[in-house]
Amino acid sequence: MAEVRFRRLYKENGKDLLAYALRRAQDPEDAADVVAETFLVAWRRGPEVPHGAAARLWLFGVARRILSNQQRAERRRAKLAERLRVDLATEFEHRLESEGERDGLRATLERLDPDDRELLTLIAWEELTPAQAARVLGISAVAARSRLLRARRRFRAELAALESTGDKRQSGSEDEEG
Repeated sequence: MAEVRFRRLYKENGKDLLAYALRRAQDPEDAADVVAETFLVAWRRGPEVPHGAAARLWLFGVARRILSNQQRAERRRAKLAERLRVDLATEFEHRLESEGERDGLRATLERLDPDDRELLTLIAWEELTPAQAARVLGISAVAARSRLLRARRRFRAELAALESTGDKRQSGSEDEEG
Protein backbone atom coordinates (compact mmCIF):
# COMPACT_ATOMS: atom_id res chain seq x y z
CA MET A 1 0.00 0.00 0.00
CA ALA A 2 1.36 3.38 -0.86
CA GLU A 3 2.39 5.36 2.16
CA VAL A 4 0.33 8.37 1.06
CA ARG A 5 -2.82 6.26 0.82
CA PHE A 6 -2.14 4.65 4.18
CA ARG A 7 -1.69 8.03 5.87
CA ARG A 8 -4.94 9.23 4.33
CA LEU A 9 -6.80 6.14 5.54
CA TYR A 10 -5.47 6.71 9.02
CA LYS A 11 -6.27 10.42 9.02
CA GLU A 12 -9.82 9.83 7.75
CA ASN A 13 -10.67 6.79 9.92
CA GLY A 14 -8.32 6.60 12.92
CA LYS A 15 -10.43 8.64 15.36
CA ASP A 16 -13.66 6.90 14.39
CA LEU A 17 -12.07 3.47 14.78
CA LEU A 18 -10.69 4.46 18.17
CA ALA A 19 -14.14 5.65 19.32
CA TYR A 20 -15.62 2.36 18.07
CA ALA A 21 -13.01 0.34 19.94
CA LEU A 22 -13.29 2.42 23.12
CA ARG A 23 -16.99 1.66 23.32
CA ARG A 24 -16.37 -2.07 23.07
CA ALA A 25 -12.99 -2.83 24.66
CA GLN A 26 -12.29 -3.61 28.31
CA ASP A 27 -9.97 -0.63 28.74
CA PRO A 28 -8.42 2.20 26.69
CA GLU A 29 -5.17 0.30 26.15
CA ASP A 30 -7.08 -2.56 24.55
CA ALA A 31 -8.90 -0.09 22.31
CA ALA A 32 -5.62 1.48 21.23
CA ASP A 33 -4.27 -2.00 20.47
CA VAL A 34 -7.31 -2.71 18.30
CA VAL A 35 -6.73 0.43 16.25
CA ALA A 36 -3.01 -0.24 15.91
CA GLU A 37 -3.60 -3.84 14.85
CA THR A 38 -6.32 -2.77 12.41
CA PHE A 39 -3.96 -0.41 10.65
CA LEU A 40 -1.19 -3.01 10.74
CA VAL A 41 -3.51 -5.38 8.87
CA ALA A 42 -4.32 -2.59 6.41
CA TRP A 43 -0.62 -1.93 5.83
CA ARG A 44 0.17 -5.60 5.28
CA ARG A 45 -2.78 -6.22 3.00
CA GLY A 46 -2.44 -2.89 1.17
CA PRO A 47 -3.66 -3.83 -2.32
CA GLU A 48 -6.63 -5.75 -0.86
CA VAL A 49 -7.96 -2.69 1.00
CA PRO A 50 -10.91 -1.30 -0.98
CA HIS A 51 -10.95 2.30 -2.15
CA GLY A 52 -13.29 5.11 -1.16
CA ALA A 53 -16.13 4.58 1.34
CA ALA A 54 -15.67 0.80 1.14
CA ALA A 55 -12.24 1.19 2.79
CA ARG A 56 -13.89 2.63 5.92
CA LEU A 57 -16.27 -0.33 6.18
CA TRP A 58 -13.40 -2.74 5.56
CA LEU A 59 -11.43 -1.16 8.42
CA PHE A 60 -14.41 -1.43 10.77
CA GLY A 61 -14.80 -5.09 9.82
CA VAL A 62 -11.15 -5.74 10.60
CA ALA A 63 -11.46 -3.89 13.93
CA ARG A 64 -14.55 -5.94 14.79
CA ARG A 65 -12.72 -9.22 14.19
CA ILE A 66 -9.73 -8.03 16.21
CA LEU A 67 -12.01 -7.06 19.11
CA SER A 68 -13.69 -10.44 18.92
CA ASN A 69 -10.33 -12.22 19.02
CA GLN A 70 -9.22 -10.03 21.90
CA GLN A 71 -12.37 -10.81 23.90
CA ARG A 72 -12.08 -14.54 23.20
CA ALA A 73 -8.47 -14.48 24.36
CA GLU A 74 -9.47 -12.63 27.54
CA ARG A 75 -12.17 -15.21 28.29
CA ARG A 76 -9.63 -18.01 27.77
CA ARG A 77 -7.15 -16.27 30.07
CA ALA A 78 -9.82 -15.79 32.75
CA LYS A 79 -10.87 -19.45 32.55
CA LEU A 80 -7.25 -20.58 32.69
CA ALA A 81 -6.53 -18.31 35.67
CA GLU A 82 -9.55 -19.69 37.52
CA ARG A 83 -8.59 -23.27 36.71
CA LEU A 84 -5.02 -22.62 37.90
CA ARG A 85 -6.30 -20.97 41.07
CA VAL A 86 -8.47 -24.00 41.86
CA ASP A 87 -5.71 -26.47 40.93
CA LEU A 88 -3.15 -24.66 43.06
CA ALA A 89 -5.49 -24.46 46.03
CA THR A 90 -6.29 -28.16 45.68
CA GLU A 91 -2.63 -29.09 45.29
CA PHE A 92 -1.67 -27.04 48.33
CA GLU A 93 -4.41 -28.66 50.39
CA HIS A 94 -3.29 -32.15 49.33
CA ARG A 95 0.29 -31.44 50.26
CA LEU A 96 -0.61 -30.10 53.66
CA GLU A 97 -3.48 -32.16 54.96
CA SER A 98 -4.25 -30.55 58.27
CA GLU A 99 -4.42 -26.95 59.38
CA GLY A 100 -1.98 -27.70 62.18
CA GLU A 101 0.50 -29.28 59.81
CA ARG A 102 0.24 -26.29 57.47
CA ASP A 103 0.77 -23.85 60.33
CA GLY A 104 3.68 -25.91 61.67
CA LEU A 105 5.46 -25.99 58.34
CA ARG A 106 4.94 -22.26 57.81
CA ALA A 107 6.21 -21.51 61.30
CA THR A 108 9.24 -23.72 60.68
CA LEU A 109 9.98 -22.02 57.37
CA GLU A 110 9.65 -18.59 58.97
CA ARG A 111 12.33 -19.52 61.51
CA LEU A 112 14.82 -20.26 58.72
CA ASP A 113 17.18 -17.84 57.05
CA PRO A 114 15.50 -16.26 53.96
CA ASP A 115 18.06 -17.89 51.63
CA ASP A 116 17.35 -21.35 53.07
CA ARG A 117 13.59 -20.73 52.88
CA GLU A 118 13.79 -19.63 49.23
CA LEU A 119 15.89 -22.62 48.19
CA LEU A 120 13.65 -25.11 50.01
CA THR A 121 10.43 -23.65 48.64
CA LEU A 122 11.78 -23.51 45.07
CA ILE A 123 12.51 -27.21 45.28
CA ALA A 124 9.56 -28.41 47.38
CA TRP A 125 6.74 -26.17 46.19
CA GLU A 126 7.85 -25.09 42.73
CA GLU A 127 9.24 -28.58 42.05
CA LEU A 128 12.49 -27.31 40.59
CA THR A 129 15.59 -29.45 40.54
CA PRO A 130 18.58 -28.18 42.51
CA ALA A 131 20.22 -27.19 39.21
CA GLN A 132 17.12 -25.23 38.16
CA ALA A 133 16.89 -23.56 41.57
CA ALA A 134 20.56 -22.65 41.24
CA ARG A 135 19.83 -20.80 37.99
CA VAL A 136 16.91 -18.94 39.61
CA LEU A 137 19.10 -17.94 42.55
CA GLY A 138 22.12 -17.09 40.41
CA ILE A 139 24.44 -19.61 42.04
CA SER A 140 26.23 -22.71 40.78
CA ALA A 141 24.54 -26.11 40.83
CA VAL A 142 27.23 -27.38 43.21
CA ALA A 143 26.56 -24.49 45.60
CA ALA A 144 22.81 -25.13 45.40
CA ARG A 145 23.22 -28.81 46.28
CA SER A 146 25.51 -27.96 49.17
CA ARG A 147 23.17 -25.23 50.46
CA LEU A 148 20.19 -27.55 50.04
CA LEU A 149 21.81 -30.21 52.19
CA ARG A 150 22.48 -27.68 54.97
CA ALA A 151 19.04 -26.05 54.59
CA ARG A 152 17.30 -29.42 54.92
CA ARG A 153 19.28 -30.19 58.08
CA ARG A 154 18.34 -26.82 59.58
CA PHE A 155 14.71 -27.31 58.56
CA ARG A 156 14.54 -30.74 60.22
CA ALA A 157 16.13 -29.32 63.37
CA GLU A 158 13.69 -26.41 63.48
CA LEU A 159 10.74 -28.72 62.82
CA ALA A 160 11.84 -31.08 65.60
CA ALA A 161 12.22 -28.14 67.98
CA LEU A 162 8.80 -26.82 67.08
CA GLU A 163 7.22 -30.27 67.45
CA SER A 164 8.83 -30.87 70.86
CA THR A 165 7.54 -27.47 72.01
CA GLY A 166 4.09 -28.40 70.72
CA ASP A 167 4.24 -31.82 72.43
CA LYS A 168 5.18 -30.17 75.73
CA ARG A 169 2.27 -27.72 75.41
CA GLN A 170 -0.11 -30.53 74.47
CA SER A 171 0.96 -32.76 77.37
CA GLY A 172 0.74 -29.78 79.72
CA SER A 173 -2.85 -29.11 78.66
CA GLU A 174 -3.71 -32.80 79.06
CA ASP A 175 -2.29 -32.70 82.61
CA GLU A 176 -4.52 -29.74 83.41
CA GLU A 177 -7.61 -31.56 82.09
CA GLY A 178 -6.92 -34.74 84.06
